[in-house]
Amino acid sequence: MEPVDDWRGAIAEAGELTGPIAAAIVDDHGDRGKRAIEAVGEGRVKRYRDFTVVVGHEDEYVIEDGECTCADATYNLDPAAPDERCWHAIAVDVADAIGAVDHHDMWYSEVREFL
Repeated sequence: MEPVDDWRGAIAEAGELTGPIAAAIVDDHGDRGKRAIEAVGEGRVKRYRDFTVVVGHEDEYVIEDGECTCADATYNLDPAAPDERCWHAIAVDVADAIGAVDHHDMWYSEVREFL
């Protein structure tokens, strides 16, 4: 297997998450990349009419325009480094690229209190 330099381009071309692409995601993002891949594999990326949500271990996090509501994104990432992303945002990118988003035809803002 040949190493992947640009996982975003490779995943767009392949349309699936291959071993080398997964390795490139982990190489680029470390533990965040690993957690993102796990979330996608477990079907935890959900798209509602108003938001995309990633179900975490303790809460659900809203991702909108590549920005996430989690504490990692708020406090730990450098806003001047656009390649630094929380695992929730990476998971949305991966799920979108391979068609693994779980779609819900409802408003998240209306169902949030019941989840």
